Amino acid sequence: MIELEIADGVATVVLNAPEKRNALDETAVRALDDAYAEAARAAEAGEVRALVLRGEGKGFCAGRDISGVDPADDDVLGYLGGLVTPLMQRMSAFPAPTFAVAHGACLGVGLGLLIASDIVYVADDAKIGSPFANLGATLDSGGHALFVDRLGAHKTMDLIVTGRLMSGDEAVASGLFSRVFPAAEVQQAAVDAARAAAAGATAAFIASKVLVAALRDERLGLWASMDAENRAQAALCDTEDYREGFAAFQQKRRPVFAGR
Repeated sequence: MIELEIADGVATVVLNAPEKRNALDETAVRALDDAYAEAARAAEAGEVRALVLRGEGKGFCAGRDISGVDPADDDVLGYLGGLVTPLMQRMSAFPAPTFAVAHGACLGVGLGLLIASDIVYVADDAKIGSPFANLGATLDSGGHALFVDRLGAHKTMDLIVTGRLMSGDEAVASGLFSRVFPAAEVQQAAVDAARAAAAGATAAFIASKVLVAALRDERLGLWASMDAENRAQAALCDTEDYREGFAAFQQKRRPVFAGR
């Protein structure tokens, strides 16, 4: 159910179990982790300079596949802490810009996959929130951190307690994700953006990715952030793309970046 294709510098990872809205059991989470590991190796070899994650069918990912789970012996910590968290960490550390296409149901672990992606393009028909009120479970996969950071404590608790799902338009307007598109256009928009990124200055994108992660996870202040930016810029001076970018500007032509 997890497919990986690499072409023209872009890795495409597909959740392909539309009959269950791409819900993920333990086997699927491991397969998704393997796909990202393989794509990362290709990125380190210079064969991949951007990645797109999408789901087949009517929804991106409805979360954990609980169809065969018995609560009496459910190893929920093994699933979430042992499988999902390491997967999200691998996704977040991917050595190139990553794009996710969010449409239909984006819930639970599915929401977590979006959180772990760099850029999320959202269909206007997306459904995002915390549907766990009727399960006796709680929001997982980083959902609390995302919602409190972007929405505040009161709106987060309202979504959790009521189980109300946000549309793609509302999610983007609230600052959760990147941009919203009509459902028929969102996948192509992400593919086009990934192709453009794959032709861009990869090292500079990765430098910004590291800085953004530090601001999010370490809560860097202004001066510490500026120091990190300065050091990143100094390191980029030694890259081929930095020299090409300056030469193209001075020669009044479009740059041709090699990702080095």
